[in-house]
Amino acid sequence: MSFKAFRIHQGEQGVSSGFEMMNIDDLSAGEVDIRVQYSGINYKDALAATGKGQILRAPSLNGGIDLAGEVVASRSDRFAVGDKVMSCGAGLSETADGGFSEYTRVEAESLSLIPDGLTGKESMSIGTAGFTAALALVKMELNGQEPGMGPIVVTGATGGVGSFAIDLLSKRKYEIVALTGKKDCAEYLSSIGAAEIVDRHSVVKGGRPLERGQWGGAVDNVGGPTLAWITRTVKHWGNIASIGLAGGVSLETTVMPFILRGVSLHGINSNVPRKLREATWQRLASDLKPQHINEIVRQTINFDDLPGAFNQYIEGRVIGRTVVKIGE
Repeated sequence: MSFKAFRIHQGEQGVSSGFEMMNIDDLSAGEVDIRVQYSGINYKDALAATGKGQILRAPSLNGGIDLAGEVVASRSDRFAVGDKVMSCGAGLSETADGGFSEYTRVEAESLSLIPDGLTGKESMSIGTAGFTAALALVKMELNGQEPGMGPIVVTGATGGVGSFAIDLLSKRKYEIVALTGKKDCAEYLSSIGAAEIVDRHSVVKGGRPLERGQWGGAVDNVGGPTLAWITRTVKHWGNIASIGLAGGVSLETTVMPFILRGVSLHGINSNVPRKLREATWQRLASDLKPQHINEIVRQTINFDDLPGAFNQYIEGRVIGRTVVKIGE
């Protein structure tokens, strides 16, 4: 049986990508064979496909860090033929073939059953972006974050992670301040739960070790000077979830926010142990199920249209999430 896959090659001449025909045994090793039905596009996928970032750790892999589909063969006692499953992150399109393929083969440890309360399409509407936002919320609340501590500032607010962070935090009754450079997206941000929208270009960051406390906490998708400013402006005992690096990888701050205000800085990585992963997905199917999933998913595209969708991510023009329909 042959099938279509979006494959990425990297070598001395750079990165090339496109559709290729493959056979099931051409895929990377794994215990479970899946007919892929849906995937989604993440910034990381665009970096890999265009060669703008060094994502692959192998010469050639199928792209797509997310997938949802149906088991067609299993050599694992955890999964049976016909099971509806998903995988987000877990090394897909880094060390193993990913979800931009009509069929794929995945290690059982990286798979989860789609929980009751979510469809396959909904799981990919949430994808790594929504899952990461949920992890940030869980980690912040485990460390004592409460709505009464003050507003939560969300940077990179119009992206997938930012959008879901706004949705999930507002569902938990937090007041959300969305920091964005996209002035024309104010209506969108308000519709998914932001109480206030601030133009990032208007922010005066200052340079003192501690600035006036403004935020009860933060979900930061930017990094660099923006994250440094947030550390100086979060109030006592607030939590900061650090997720992205679009604004830079360096962090120039002092110990003052941490030892004088008790601020906590949490690094969020979506590749978590199975127990935490499945518990978080259960919450995303129940008490944390996004309220505005249809507003956040701005487009659903067919598999054939995938190659033309990456540049808008690289150019920072994407709002919310894009779902990719791979098969029936």
